Amino acid sequence: MNPSWRKFIWILVVSFLGGIVATGCATRSKVRLKEHNAFLAGQNAALRQQLATQASGITIVGAVQNPQVPWIAGLTLAQAIATANYIGAAEPKKIIITRNGESAALDSKVLFDVTVVPLEIGDVIELR
Repeated sequence: MNPSWRKFIWILVVSFLGGIVATGCATRSKVRLKEHNAFLAGQNAALRQQLATQASGITIVGAVQNPQVPWIAGLTLAQAIATANYIGAAEPKKIIITRNGESAALDSKVLFDVTVVPLEIGDVIELR
């Protein structure tokens, strides 16, 4: 074999081995740990986004197409349910409003009365 080829092959082998040593060999446990950390980072990002959305609007739990209703000044219960687009087969029997960890149950007839129920940012409305 030509000495220049031998030198070329030697340089390739040394470069290849040097690249492996520099980057390190990943064991299965290291790969799993990286995957697990990436999964947890994604979960944390989703939770942060959900909390930010709740803090900037109203959350409606129940048979609605849009469970997150953006906050506007003067938003009422009836407006929020209409904006969420209620799709239940029958009208809800009970409405529960949770604000700052405290809940209040209302009869759904309040929606058809002239009673105006004002909402606040972060309220959670449950339609049962």
